[in-house]
Amino acid sequence: MSDHTRDARQPEAGYKPDPAAETQMLIDAFFVALADAVPGQEDLIARLRAKHEHLLTAQRHRILDEASAYNLALSLAVLGGYQELAPQYGDDELHALLRTAFVEPMRGTVQQATAAALDTAADPFAAMVEISRLRERYAFGAGFTFTHPRDDDGHYVAQVERCYYHDILSANGAAHLTPVFCAFDANWIDVIDPERHGFAFDRPTTIGTGDQNCPFRFRRTNTPAED
Repeated sequence: MSDHTRDARQPEAGYKPDPAAETQMLIDAFFVALADAVPGQEDLIARLRAKHEHLLTAQRHRILDEASAYNLALSLAVLGGYQELAPQYGDDELHALLRTAFVEPMRGTVQQATAAALDTAADPFAAMVEISRLRERYAFGAGFTFTHPRDDDGHYVAQVERCYYHDILSANGAAHLTPVFCAFDANWIDVIDPERHGFAFDRPTTIGTGDQNCPFRFRRTNTPAED
């Protein structure tokens, strides 16, 4: 099947990205979770929102397309949380706090949606590949660069060669925060059950942890593992 045919086909899982709604939901949940985790600062959410708006206004020149506007907002929400709380916490403690506040509030929602998509698909591997393609096109946009070293009926690799989250955080002297975004992926990765869904997933490296790329590798479980 050609790439054009795949792209034209409706996704088996019925998933349609909504970056605007997903981004706002994630930022709101992140700010609330931070406020809940930091006692005695009733004005923290208001301060986080003000910091976020200030950063967005100052860095609108970094927007490349519609998707990058949402991803810029996400990146600057995490950066704003870091900047607002850095005077009170050491880096290790603050990094763990930011990661938990960014990842955990959406865990149930993401896991439920992923499980529903895979459990109801006639071919869960094909459904997951289509979701990956749709997110690459509509949710990530021009700020990310992907290659596809493997793309056939048994294997699919979406390899991130350029990460916009990392670019934004690096430009603001906070590249060490990129793993917060890497950690979020566990919310959907943990749902994949090779025995139930007929495919396995791994991501052995990430740009955020100092490697050159992030290979998202999907493999049908009845095909040989990649090297």
